[in-house]
Amino acid sequence: MTISNTGTGDVDPAVRQELERLRESIDNIDAAVVHMLAERFKCTQQVGRLKAVHQLPPADPAREARQIERLRTLAENAKLDPAFAEKFLNFIIAEVIRHHESIAEDTANGQPAETG
Repeated sequence: MTISNTGTGDVDPAVRQELERLRESIDNIDAAVVHMLAERFKCTQQVGRLKAVHQLPPADPAREARQIERLRTLAENAKLDPAFAEKFLNFIIAEVIRHHESIAEDTANGQPAETG
């Protein structure tokens, strides 16, 4: 893909079309990622409520370590940087633990846990 040498900075129409096609795919993938994360957090909220009711700790370091190792392997197999995948999962895990702590606190104070 190249930019024309007209001096005006105009992009070749074929290049522009290819950029638009690729960006549409990226937009679709971004939408799918958001929807998948929403579904994941619905499940983790249920886990948080179950942990709170049974007075289990919000974090599970052994499971988290297994998940990180699993995700690193998946990333390697998918030709994705495993360090990036680990950072991404650590970010998600931190948010899940924050939710679980909040649910546990609400449950301990007799407040109904948030849904959704």
